[in-house]
Amino acid sequence: MNNTTKVVLVTGCAKGGIGYEYCKAFAVQNCRVFASDIPQRAHDIVDLPPDKVETLALDVTCDESVSSAVKSIISKCGRIDILVNNAGIGSTGPLAELPLDTITKAWEINGLGQLRLVQKIVPHMISRRSGTIVNIGSVVGKVPTPWAGSYCASKAYVHAMSHTLRVELRPFNVNVVLVLPGSIRSNFGKESVERLGEFDWKLYGEFKEAIEERATASQGSKAMDAGVFARHVVKRVLSGKAPKEIIFGHLTGLFALLIWSPLWFRDRFFSNRFKLNKKV
Repeated sequence: MNNTTKVVLVTGCAKGGIGYEYCKAFAVQNCRVFASDIPQRAHDIVDLPPDKVETLALDVTCDESVSSAVKSIISKCGRIDILVNNAGIGSTGPLAELPLDTITKAWEINGLGQLRLVQKIVPHMISRRSGTIVNIGSVVGKVPTPWAGSYCASKAYVHAMSHTLRVELRPFNVNVVLVLPGSIRSNFGKESVERLGEFDWKLYGEFKEAIEERATASQGSKAMDAGVFARHVVKRVLSGKAPKEIIFGHLTGLFALLIWSPLWFRDRFFSNRFKLNKKV
């Protein structure tokens, strides 16, 4: 490996997800890629080119796991040029009933998990006065939707964290890129529906079908292919000047409109879309 080869760490890389596609896209660009996931899923990182991609177990909720993974990569390569904070889970359900431990888990992975990686890697990047952190947010971090308030809030946290880090790390020549995917086809919706099986809604039993529909809302027939999305993001990240934000994917135009819409319009839109336009 020469000094021009970018060393990339990607979290949340099990096959079928967007993280897996990021790894493929970086490998095509001749990067040295470390594809990671929790120990229970690390075996699902398969069929990636072994000469360019190495897999490792990494639990973003565990300080020891993160420290071990970072030290291992730096020991092998001498540096980490790019961190892609992709690991995340869905958190679907009405906020008045969704168990707090479920919400806490989503925040621990989606929000604090990203910051945990940042805090372990940034000192190394600062010492080299070089590096790029790519945090994966979501369009729903800007426009929260019914039945997914927990997930939307965790992504709003990622947005606030990223915008703060971007300015705080500028003196050290460390870039922060916030990615806001729209509707991207992956295993995300399937896994969200599977988690819904754990709950028996008492207050919102009449809305069970609408809640399940929200869990798969990003996986419609017009959802963007994950490979197309990942290649676009990787190309932008590796460009001469990394952008501050990358907003891409199906439905991003609609959400751009909703951002600027008055709240009465947004409330009416989501009430109709997710079956909340009736009294019970």
